[in-house]
Amino acid sequence: MEVRSLRIDGLKLFKPIVFHDDRGYFFESYKEPLFTSLGLPCFVQDNSSFSKQNVIRGLHYQDVPGQAKLISCSRGKIFDVAVDLRPFSKTFGQWEAVILDESNPSFFFIPIGFAHGYCALSETALVHYRVSSLYDAAHEKSIRWNDPDIGIQWPVSEPILSLRDQMSPFLHEVFGESVGYRS
Repeated sequence: MEVRSLRIDGLKLFKPIVFHDDRGYFFESYKEPLFTSLGLPCFVQDNSSFSKQNVIRGLHYQDVPGQAKLISCSRGKIFDVAVDLRPFSKTFGQWEAVILDESNPSFFFIPIGFAHGYCALSETALVHYRVSSLYDAAHEKSIRWNDPDIGIQWPVSEPILSLRDQMSPFLHEVFGESVGYRS
């Protein structure tokens, strides 16, 4: 599997070797020894999410104990985003995005300390993600999807959003003007 480090420290894109034949294709989607050798966490829970075109989900994160995520899109195409929320990081508040789609299998690794969100670009999208700690509603948090201090350039003009995502706090409301905050 090819592993590429992205611009923001900790983010990685995994590109599996895909074996094609007359029946279709096969690839390994996760191999624990590879993650262990890279110092990355193992995963304890798998989740799936189905979305219609123009749906934006996010920006979500879990604060305690935090969750690393491994994201893939098995049907359709998504614009997948990670926002650095690590208080003393030199890239605090910055974002990075990748396109994930069924025709070019890849996996977006997002470490603990990032918020995550995505936009469904195709008519429908089926997203799978593994997480490094179990979901805990008491520690589920979010940041506003269109926070101007973050400035994500979402590829949709009229997104479909949950009420929760519409009402999430802005970055400065969660972190204040203190530790690591850049304006």
